[in-house]
Amino acid sequence: MDPDCARADGGGGAGTLSTGECPGLVRAAAEARRLAYCPYSEFAVGAALLTTGGRVYCGCNIENASYSVTVCAERVALFAAVSAGERDLEAMAVVADGAGAPRPCGPCLQALAEFAPRLRLYLATADGAVTEEKTLDELLPQPFGLRSGAAR
Repeated sequence: MDPDCARADGGGGAGTLSTGECPGLVRAAAEARRLAYCPYSEFAVGAALLTTGGRVYCGCNIENASYSVTVCAERVALFAAVSAGERDLEAMAVVADGAGAPRPCGPCLQALAEFAPRLRLYLATADGAVTEEKTLDELLPQPFGLRSGAAR
């Protein structure tokens, strides 16, 4: 775990992060953003996902000439974490260009809700300034689910 990404409870267990306590997560997302493959939109996005166990999984957007197979940074980070056996997710930082917060798209919100409906999101500009802090259930209050309680 990045030493700059300490939890409010000071330990390796679950806790609530605050922007001031987690510049490392935003930095990791900014680093991932540099790896983005975005020749069509030229809109690079990076994401860093923190597990309750303290591991960080990063992702960048990967575009394709067949637009429907493009994958967003948030899902790349999520899929990396899940592929490594992680299921307990705590927070995600998303970094992109622009003056405002880089909001995750609907499919990314739905994918994240499958595993962490109360995930904390730190949305930051390319210079690392966090412009918005939200929970996933604030951005997607009624996710789709097939099983009772699956996404809640």
